[in-house]
Amino acid sequence: MKVFKTIENTITIAGEKRAIIKKDNYESFSESILGLGNIENKSNLINGLSIMFDLEGFTNFCKQIDPQLAVPEYLSEFLKWIFKQIREELIVQEHPEGYELYSAFPFLSKFLGDGLLFLWDTEKMAENEITNIVISMQIICKKYTNEFYPEISKKIVDAPKKLRCGIARGAIYSVGNGEDFVGPCINMSARLQKLSTLGFCFSRRGINPDSMSKKWSEKFITKKVNIRGIGENEIVGILKEEFDNLTAEEKKIFK
Repeated sequence: MKVFKTIENTITIAGEKRAIIKKDNYESFSESILGLGNIENKSNLINGLSIMFDLEGFTNFCKQIDPQLAVPEYLSEFLKWIFKQIREELIVQEHPEGYELYSAFPFLSKFLGDGLLFLWDTEKMAENEITNIVISMQIICKKYTNEFYPEISKKIVDAPKKLRCGIARGAIYSVGNGEDFVGPCINMSARLQKLSTLGFCFSRRGINPDSMSKKWSEKFITKKVNIRGIGENEIVGILKEEFDNLTAEEKKIFK
């Protein structure tokens, strides 16, 4: 992706000046500016894990007085913080030569305006490694509320109070030269991070809470719910504590 600039020139017709863009500038506005390479290339299938983070209330945050001052400072602090958290959560042990990780880093990290998308390749991952990533993302969401937000709110007015997260496992397909990706699990994770007023939710497809330690498996419950555009009886894993705090009306969407 790149920023496109419309370059205006002027011509005079019958004594009147008119604005035009030259033909080469006109023709350059095409799918090439998306930076995907040859979009006719055959897609490569990746068995992956899609994690979608959403900053709750980010749109309203951007409506405050002088957002051009607050938003860049907030995003700079937040993006540095969340990448640092992901790095640290993956460490098994530190050695003089480097770090031993329980998982490779995501192969795609993408800023979406009001959140972030991370994609992991799960082809060589054991079940417990996948659930460890799920647990790590929940820890990060909790740290945002308990650690990051209290500190950033001392500097920034009305910063987003909550980091929401949706997680799904499934097929991911490359686009063009592999600069971007699509897939049903990406759509699913996007839906799940906006499910009811929950802050954390994962699709039960390919993610088994029984693979977690007892300490963590007891924190989650599974429920059936209608996911818009996907299915009416999708099974999701949610935090028992969050479910218990829902209103009676909010609980009605779950079975």
